[in-house]
Amino acid sequence: MASAIFFLDLKGKTLLARNYRGDIPMSAVEKFPILLSEAEEESSAVPPCFSNEGINYLYIRHSNLYILALTKRNTNATEILLFLHKIVEVFTEYFKELEEESIRDNFVIIYELLDEMMDFGYPQTTESKILQEYITQESHKLEVQARPPIAVTNAVSWRSEGIRYRKNEVFLDVVESLNLLVSSNGNVLRSEILGAIKMKCYLSGMPELRLGLNDKVMFETTGRATRGKAVEMEDVKFHQCVRLSRFENDRTISFIPPDGEFELMSYRLNTQVKPLIWVECLVESHSGSRIEYMLKAKAQFKRRSTANNVEILVPVPEDADSPRFRTNIGSVHYAPEKSAIIWKIKQFGGGKEFLMRAELGLPSVKGDDEHGGGMTGGFGGSMGGVGQGKSKRPINVKFEIPYFTTSGIQVRYLKIIEPKSGEPCTDAEGRQKPVKLVVDPGVFKHHARLSWLLTGLVRCAGTVSNAYPGSLVT
Repeated sequence: MASAIFFLDLKGKTLLARNYRGDIPMSAVEKFPILLSEAEEESSAVPPCFSNEGINYLYIRHSNLYILALTKRNTNATEILLFLHKIVEVFTEYFKELEEESIRDNFVIIYELLDEMMDFGYPQTTESKILQEYITQESHKLEVQARPPIAVTNAVSWRSEGIRYRKNEVFLDVVESLNLLVSSNGNVLRSEILGAIKMKCYLSGMPELRLGLNDKVMFETTGRATRGKAVEMEDVKFHQCVRLSRFENDRTISFIPPDGEFELMSYRLNTQVKPLIWVECLVESHSGSRIEYMLKAKAQFKRRSTANNVEILVPVPEDADSPRFRTNIGSVHYAPEKSAIIWKIKQFGGGKEFLMRAELGLPSVKGDDEHGGGMTGGFGGSMGGVGQGKSKRPINVKFEIPYFTTSGIQVRYLKIIEPKSGEPCTDAEGRQKPVKLVVDPGVFKHHARLSWLLTGLVRCAGTVSNAYPGSLVT
């Protein structure tokens, strides 16, 4: 529960404010920039909430704005911070860009939105698609319908009634991100997969969807046998449309989806994985006058898969010049604005390895201090010694692999239930309609900190093995 919401510029000047409860003096916001400055001096990591004289300050920063909530009560800080992020999301839908100028130009509609999104300090409707049905904007003018849509007071506030499509479709996208910590000898010290399931639903009426995954806890709870691999998800977070009681009971993900695009759930898995692209880097400095890089990149995934749009960014001294490159695949160029060499490979087949050699001049002795006079090794520690310099920036590796997930998560089924009969949708002959999923390329990120402080950032697409290319048509 929040007593007041403020929009401030970076200097702490109030651009717009909405006082919901009247129990906090509006002058309390004047102390915010001072308190924030003091907190920044004490610690480099400033907390998103702090207290002063019995008033709790909770804030987020977006673009050139501070969005601040004040309350005297011992409220749920996570709830208020989530609401502030929802404000950013809704306002961005309305104004395209949320910044100081858009606040000044649209203060009338902002007050209307704040009144609909929060009542007496309690969050209410925060779905932008529902708000846009009865709060519209044309040339900074507000138009409000005489009666709000039923969805505002309906139990299903995230979806309007009366939606109709000539062709019903469901799209599913699995996005996974891997954080990987690797030692200098190539051992994986820590690995964590952060995943999300995103959907696009274009369905008529008020359908109910049921999604089943190869969830290890579900198999253990129900006593069912699994033929393939089961994954154990942790820290699962669902969209508000998911029936949590049903999931806690039998691990079935049952929901009435919002119309359009949304994130159904996010999850975390602790599992041991290996880097999908293994990079070895050898750096040799020659008398401080030039520096030579020798890179070897190897794909450690199956041959049937191919990594697309591979980009390897190798940091070099800021004063490097006269670059010369040699490689057996792709293209290499020097980016002085990034002080880096960028090696691009359009397609990187599984099990293959490629080499690249680069040589740059060092007009000053600065490069010799940073990189040392010897040789520095990269992934796997197979290149001799480690870096001896004081400043070593990370190597970044980016790529995409279509139809690939590291976690092994699978969609066992996706059913659409007719709201009246409660039965799965069937065709004219009584057979259940086939479920086909359009699986878009996702994102797979990989971070590795190694002997030469080489950090690999790997991006690849994710998919589920049970999915079929196409779309769900009813």
